[in-house]
Amino acid sequence: MFQKLRLVLLIAVLVVVSLNAVLSQIRTTDWSTTLWVVVYPLNADGREDTQRYIDSLKESRFDDIESFFSKESKRYQLNIEAPVQVMLAPLLKEQLPEPPENPSIIDNVLWSLHMRYWSWRQDSWQGPDPDVKIYMRFYSPENPKLLRHSLGLQKGLIGIVNGYADVEYQGQNNLIAAHELLHTLGASDKYDPATNWPIWPDGYADPTQEPLLPQTKAEIMGGRVQISPAIALIPPSLEHVVVGAATAIEVNWHSGE
Repeated sequence: MFQKLRLVLLIAVLVVVSLNAVLSQIRTTDWSTTLWVVVYPLNADGREDTQRYIDSLKESRFDDIESFFSKESKRYQLNIEAPVQVMLAPLLKEQLPEPPENPSIIDNVLWSLHMRYWSWRQDSWQGPDPDVKIYMRFYSPENPKLLRHSLGLQKGLIGIVNGYADVEYQGQNNLIAAHELLHTLGASDKYDPATNWPIWPDGYADPTQEPLLPQTKAEIMGGRVQISPAIALIPPSLEHVVVGAATAIEVNWHSGE
C-alpha cells in the first residue's frame, strides 16, 4: 500500500512539474508583458582580477541586450515596447553543477534536473521573480583554459554563459547571453556543430542577398558572420546581429515584413 501511494505521489509531482514547464513556456512566449531576465554573475576561476571586474559590474552593462530585443521585435511588429528587461543579481558564490563531457541522453537529463534543482536552491536575487535566469560565469582573460560551450535550457528557463571578465569582452558576453536566452524560449541553433559556421539559409542574416557573400551581420542563432566561403567571424557585439525569420517563428514573433 505504501509503495502504491509513493508511486501515485511521484506521478503527481511529475505531472505538476511538466504542467508548470508547459505553462511557463507559453507565458514567456506570448509576449503580452515584458520578460524579466536576471543575470547572476559567478567568479568561475577564483582569480582576483575576475573578482574586481565582477565588483565593477552595473546593470547598464547589459543594456544592449534590452536594446537588441526591442529593435529586433519592432522589425517583426511585436506589439510591446520592451520585450526584455535585464536585471543584475549580486554575486553567487556557489559554483553551478558542471555539465558532463561527452554525455549520453541519460547524463544530459540527470544534469538538467540537477541544474534546475541547484537553481531553485541557490538564489542571490531579492527582486521580482525572474522569468529567465542567466548564469554568467566570468573567467579572467589571462586564464589559459579554453572556455566551455555556453548553454540554454528550455526546461527550467536557464541560460549558462561562459565569458571573459573584461569590458572589451562584455559586448560578446551579452551576445552569447542573448543567444542562450533565445534557446530558453525555444529557438534552435542554426550553425554546423562540426565547424561552428552558420548554415544557409536560416543561419544567415540576409540569406537572399546577391551576391550572398560577404554577409555584413550575423543571425543570432547562427552565431557568425560569413565573410567568404573560408572565413566566418564572431561579431564583437549585438550591434552586428539580427533575429532571422526562422528564429522569430520559433519564439512566436509573427513577421510583419
